[in-house]
Amino acid sequence: MKASKYRENAFLILFEASFRDDSPEALFTLAEEIGEIKLDDRIRNLVKGVLSETEALDTIISSYSPKRALNRIARVDLIIMRMAIYELQHHPELPVGVAVSEAVHLSEIYASPEDTAFINGILGNYVRNQKKSEENAG
Repeated sequence: MKASKYRENAFLILFEASFRDDSPEALFTLAEEIGEIKLDDRIRNLVKGVLSETEALDTIISSYSPKRALNRIARVDLIIMRMAIYELQHHPELPVGVAVSEAVHLSEIYASPEDTAFINGILGNYVRNQKKSEENAG
C-alpha cells in the first residue's frame, strides 16, 4: 500500500474516532466490517499513536495558532495536523518535506483551500521551530 493511501486510511479512522468514544481496536473492527479500508500495521500504529497523544499534539498546534482557538479549528484540519506532527516526532527517518506534503495533499482532498494554506503554515512554522531548536541544542 502506498504511503499516501495508508495515511488517508489512518485519517479516515481518526476522523471517525473524533465522533465516537471507541477504543482503537473497536475502530479497527468497524473499519474491517465496513470493508472500505484495508488495515495494516502502519495504519494501526499511526492511529493508536495519534489517539494516545492527542492532548500533547493539540497543545503544539494551539501554540502555533494563536489567532485561531483550538476549538475553532476544523476537525479535519486538526486531524491532518495531528498526524503530520506525530509522524515528524516519532519517525525521524521520514523526510520532513514528505510529512508536510502528505498533510497538504490530504487537506486538498478533505479541506478547503483556506484550510490547506492554514495547515501548511502551521506545519511550516512547526518545522522551522524544530530546526532552530535542533541547531541550538547541537
